[in-house]
Amino acid sequence: MVRVNLLPDKRPAARRAPSTEPKQLWLVFVLLSVVATLVVCLFIQKVKQDELQALAAENGRTQSLIDKITKQIADHDTVKSQLKSLLEREDAIKKLQSARTGPTATLLELASLLTPGRGPTTDRDRLEQMKRDNPADVANPTWDSHRLWLTSYTEHDRTLKMAGFARDGEDVSEFERRLRISDFFSDVKLLPGAKSVDPTSHQELFRFEISAQVRY
Repeated sequence: MVRVNLLPDKRPAARRAPSTEPKQLWLVFVLLSVVATLVVCLFIQKVKQDELQALAAENGRTQSLIDKITKQIADHDTVKSQLKSLLEREDAIKKLQSARTGPTATLLELASLLTPGRGPTTDRDRLEQMKRDNPADVANPTWDSHRLWLTSYTEHDRTLKMAGFARDGEDVSEFERRLRISDFFSDVKLLPGAKSVDPTSHQELFRFEISAQVRY
């Protein structure tokens, strides 16, 4: 006897039902991932916005400082020009004062060089060094300055020329030595001289010429 089962078979349905659960889990996972991504993006955007606002505030403070400095130095060229004018005026005044007092000081120094018992004005340390290095370069304190006298003295643009007579060449050398040591003279040069006879005393003398630069 053949039996026919007309009732539907529930076993395949039972087998298909569990297969829907992984799909639902996958959808949940995707939704969670999207939500997490959105949260992360919103957080990053908030951080970047905060950084941008901080940078904007810093730029604003910097620009304010620049504007302030620009305003302070707006008249820099005018101030610079005024300062230059003041410095030029001060330099001109110093030159005028030097021109008024310099020649007088030079003549006083020259008188000291030709005064018995006196000598050139110079730095003490420099003089001591000269004594150690070469004593012959130091002025002779016992020199009789009456053995030499000047007949001409001219100065132009701080260039000095002197001429005179001396008893002999050693007196001229001593005078030249004192000029070189003095702080008031530089670039001292002894020009060619010659012997001559004084028509009054009939004494043989040495005629000399010296050039130098004066300092004042």
